[in-house]
Amino acid sequence: MKHLNKIIIVSTLALMVAGCEVEPVQTLPTRNFELVWGDEFEGAAANSLDATKWTYDLGTGQNGWGNNELQTYTQSTQNVALDGLGNLVITARKDQFGNYTSARVKTQGIFTQKYGRIEARIKTPTGTGMWPAFWMLGSNIDSVTWPQCGEIDIMEQKGKFSNITYGSIHGPGYSGGEAITTPYALQNDRFDNNFYVYAIEWSADKIDFFVNDYLYKRITPADAPGEWVYNQPFFLIMNVAVGGNFGGPPNSNTPFPGSMTVDYVRVYKEK
Repeated sequence: MKHLNKIIIVSTLALMVAGCEVEPVQTLPTRNFELVWGDEFEGAAANSLDATKWTYDLGTGQNGWGNNELQTYTQSTQNVALDGLGNLVITARKDQFGNYTSARVKTQGIFTQKYGRIEARIKTPTGTGMWPAFWMLGSNIDSVTWPQCGEIDIMEQKGKFSNITYGSIHGPGYSGGEAITTPYALQNDRFDNNFYVYAIEWSADKIDFFVNDYLYKRITPADAPGEWVYNQPFFLIMNVAVGGNFGGPPNSNTPFPGSMTVDYVRVYKEK
């Protein structure tokens, strides 16, 4: 059984990321956080997700979920299931006819959060055309649509660049290819080799992006060329897309099946 801290205090000292390189010293204020929601993914192998915490997007969406994605999302345990080791596994597959399936899970209609620390410990898949992501959408999306609802991408990756991750926000006037985005690159490791903790710390006047508790990007309202739409509740999403505008289509060397393994998701509010 995993140990789940009820309160987290983030150090103000220099922090390390995998690859055995010390990042520059950061002087960050001490933050005290209290756990308000989470999933440790405990359960027997091949079990489905906890329906009190998660629901699913299904099908192909409009225009490949708006991004020319190639996969069909399902809730089959072939695409999304617990592994019996305390992890959730989302798997993109290619069948004998060249069709792709995967899964996209979300807390829409079940849980939302406004501000705090949102984190997940994840090992991502590799390969051209793989597009794993851990992200959030404004809970008002059904009434104002995207991008007016706002989008926070805590982690998204292009599988052909397995040492680079991206943190981004999309809003009115700065969405899609015009999103505010920053890459973060490992020097001596790849994100598919090990688990990494991807997180944001979010307040009324900023969104901070972290990898393994190293702050690599801060976005404030002054950085947004349009309306700042991040002062409302958001819901969580995790998925593995195939193809699409972000990373391009898979090729003959793309390994299938490709899995994103999630150790936990935790949401904290500041005390």
